[in-house]
Amino acid sequence: MSVNTSTKNRLAVSGLLFGAACWGVIWYPYRMMEEAGISGVASSFYTYSIAALIGMVIFSRHWRGFLDLPQSAWWLALAAGWTNLSYVLAVIDGEVMRVMLLFYLSPLWTLILAHFWLKEHSGLKGFMVIAISLIGAFIMLWQPGSYPLPKNDAEWLGLSSGLGFALTNVITRRSTHLSLRVKSMAVWLGVVTMALLMMPFQSLPFPAPEVFTMSNWLVMSLIALLLMAATLFVQYGITHIPVTRASVLFLFELVVVAAASYYLANEAMSLREWLGGSLIIVAAIFAARVEEGIEAASSSRPRFPAK
Repeated sequence: MSVNTSTKNRLAVSGLLFGAACWGVIWYPYRMMEEAGISGVASSFYTYSIAALIGMVIFSRHWRGFLDLPQSAWWLALAAGWTNLSYVLAVIDGEVMRVMLLFYLSPLWTLILAHFWLKEHSGLKGFMVIAISLIGAFIMLWQPGSYPLPKNDAEWLGLSSGLGFALTNVITRRSTHLSLRVKSMAVWLGVVTMALLMMPFQSLPFPAPEVFTMSNWLVMSLIALLLMAATLFVQYGITHIPVTRASVLFLFELVVVAAASYYLANEAMSLREWLGGSLIIVAAIFAARVEEGIEAASSSRPRFPAK
């Protein structure tokens, strides 16, 4: 391995761990904004608007490419927009670790979408991932005298965020022609668009920019910078290391969330929830290996340009 390749691998691993750590603690400043009377939709709108504006400045030399985007970029923006917005709303109001574990059912949805949409057949191993994921979710969500379903809006949002993440992955897989700049801008502008669509359904009034204090702007700017860094570092990481290794590194987010939710929010999970969550994590690792096998098989076949 050359020095250059070794350096790229270290940067890729560091980028993925940094991104996982960012997403593992980003819920806390969003909760601070909620406690200050700023809803999750409003804070998401402003933080992602700041990220998009900074991105427009950084990528100003590439405006011509942004003016002629393919349809897949718009679908990516909508899917990624809902993924990120629903995640923020879920972790603000719900138990963070339960929300995260429901989000990590996303490999299950990815396999199903890839099977029916991309015609990628994962075989027996794929069915094992689905079975392990569902058993883990059943154990975690089971309550005496009720169906094993999410128990509140926050958990439903966490589940839908994982589904949105799976959809984002499948769209990204079909959109290899999109650059890192386009993908990043699609994520940031997608959240802004989704927040605008959600505004009429909010009980709290949408705050105008002039009502924010300097501390509010500092917190939102910090969130925006973390979001930008996490997006760019993660995109770099998944470009330079195998999908299996990247997926396992992403699970570092759960370690960060577990520690942060315990020390910052005094949240702790029961033994049953840990057992169900452990099965979901095992399924996520196994799913990464299944996807790597699918990609290895597809790389050996002739490739045709996407329509």
